[in-house]
Amino acid sequence: MTQTKTKTKTTKSTQTLKTAALALGMSLAMSTAFAQYAGPSTVPTMTVKQLLDTGKDDQHATLRGFIVSHDGGEHYTFADDSGRMKVEIDAKHFPAGVKIDDKVRVEITGEFDKDLVGNKAELDVKRLSLVR
Repeated sequence: MTQTKTKTKTTKSTQTLKTAALALGMSLAMSTAFAQYAGPSTVPTMTVKQLLDTGKDDQHATLRGFIVSHDGGEHYTFADDSGRMKVEIDAKHFPAGVKIDDKVRVEITGEFDKDLVGNKAELDVKRLSLVR
């Protein structure tokens, strides 16, 4: 075998190993990036009405219901049987590969942002999961 053929084979083998290592690393990173704590929590589960009526600024809360509309960017409208409210959800909080529409029941946990002046209130979502 000539030196050129040996060098080409070595380069292709090295590229294949690098590609395999990169794919393995990405799959491991993806599997840990979507891991979520599923045990008990002291964050109260509330209704939209309860949160809007009694919630304090920077309070953490959990809501169960439906994302009923996408209002642009990271802004959505969330609803349960008691009412509707605005929520902010980063794309990274949506489960990968799962279609979520207005018929999929979800649980969201986040920080309540309530303006001291005016009526603006929204939940800044930090965790989103499907309710089964």
